[in-house]
Amino acid sequence: MRSERKVEQVFFRLRINLSIILLLFSYGLCPLPAHAVNTALWLDMEGAIGPASHDYIKRSLAHAAAQNAHLVIIQLNTPGGLDTSMREIIQEIIASPVPVVSYVAPSGARAASAGTYILYASHIAAMAPATTLGAATPVKIGGFPSDPDPSDKKPENNQHEQAGAEDAMTKKIMNDAVAYIRGLAQMRGRNAEWAEKAVREAVSLTANEALAEGVIDLIAVDISDLLSKIDGHTLTIQGQEITLSTQGINIQHLEQDWRTRLLAIITDPNIAYILLLIGLYGLILEFAHPGTIISGVVGAVCLLLALFAFQVLPINYAGLALIFLGIVFMLAEMLVPSFGALGIGGMTAFVMGSIMLLETDIPGYGISILLIATVALITIGFFFAVVGMAMKARKRPIVSGREELIEDIGEVVDDFDHEGWIRVHGELWRAKTSTPLRHGQKVNVISIKGLTLEVEPYHQHNSRED
Repeated sequence: MRSERKVEQVFFRLRINLSIILLLFSYGLCPLPAHAVNTALWLDMEGAIGPASHDYIKRSLAHAAAQNAHLVIIQLNTPGGLDTSMREIIQEIIASPVPVVSYVAPSGARAASAGTYILYASHIAAMAPATTLGAATPVKIGGFPSDPDPSDKKPENNQHEQAGAEDAMTKKIMNDAVAYIRGLAQMRGRNAEWAEKAVREAVSLTANEALAEGVIDLIAVDISDLLSKIDGHTLTIQGQEITLSTQGINIQHLEQDWRTRLLAIITDPNIAYILLLIGLYGLILEFAHPGTIISGVVGAVCLLLALFAFQVLPINYAGLALIFLGIVFMLAEMLVPSFGALGIGGMTAFVMGSIMLLETDIPGYGISILLIATVALITIGFFFAVVGMAMKARKRPIVSGREELIEDIGEVVDDFDHEGWIRVHGELWRAKTSTPLRHGQKVNVISIKGLTLEVEPYHQHNSRED
């Protein structure tokens, strides 16, 4: 009996110890959520808004939700950007389960155009002193924007149909933008009338004016001041009211990673344009000289990267087609004697296509004219260099083949009066002549008929120089 009790006590102790170990282990595997330690993520969105900005905000908000962060602060300093990327960012902000604070900073920064929409969409809108927002008039992509008509008057009868169609398209874009920003203003309880003015009249406000007009919620000198002023704010997130507690909050600065930086580089219009040209010329070089491999690999990679960038950029396909057509014409000039017609036409198409490729007034999304001029000059220089070398090659004497024997010097092998044998370039050729020739005498080749050379006695003045 005693032995049985001892065994039971041992098993009981083992169960207690095992339970404690499992409890500690499970506690270690399930740490306290980030919300419990009061964490705020700080994001930087600076420069033109594009696909890279959307990717950065999307993944950062997903990270904040996964970590159960208490707050996300987006520090804005942007001149605007692409409409598609702006709308995707706004969708991410509205769907975020974590409160989003948009903060225009530091002093001297701005939230123009697309930045104004993002500010209106955020749960809390804040600005630093000496910052501005506004000028949210939409820019038509891929064409020349016409001036908006604030009076909404109908076109006069003497206007062209094309001008009327463009005016109607401008009104559609304008009304859509107005409805969009008014909807954001009503959702967040901000000044919808001024938001409409920012779109229709491209007006702007300073931080103090924006606070007075009810466009923003507060002015903060820095992040610490911002956190202290939003402490205790009540917000509605996905239908539930929450109260912010930012006292002693832990700020985590989430910088852009390599993926976002790489995407930002690739989608830069100037970089995408250079990648396109490297890709095209690399493949052309590979096809012209098969087996180089490096040019083909580099060309294919650069071309794919360029096509990916153009997929997310507002490109003009007519401009892209003109670039391809210009390169084809310039290549054809090197193969077909068109006396420069194909070359000039190709260069004109290439330059016009480059200018039209990203013809937009959106800040930060245009190809530099200096870059286009530089590439055009290099291409023209290469074109003239190749054509010049081809023309010089045509004027040079033939140095190979049967034609090279004409006017060359040979030596008679045996005496003959009309037909015999001569040696030219170490080879024996049958020769005909109208003048008797003697062994060892030098002769000039004057023509070739089949495998027989017509020769005459050597005369120095009509022989080819060595």
